[in-house]
Amino acid sequence: MGLISLLWGIVAMLWMVVALIPLLGWGNWFLIPFAALGAAIAALGIAVTRPERRGRAKAGLVLNGLVIVVAVVRLNLGGGLL
Repeated sequence: MGLISLLWGIVAMLWMVVALIPLLGWGNWFLIPFAALGAAIAALGIAVTRPERRGRAKAGLVLNGLVIVVAVVRLNLGGGLL
């Protein structure tokens, strides 16, 4: 679960970089639910994994959370309208 969430976060981060390009801000509307699903997978991974093996799941949770925050800020700036 941890590896899946980490890879999910990396894909979301790459998608976020593309969505920062002008006229591609509409991608944030799809990015937020995608990253939220990755964060849910990471939370599930944290819940079911032994404490000494939670590093990847925690990293995936942080990465997906960061992507969600940046995408929401980008949409609040009006970048999601074009």
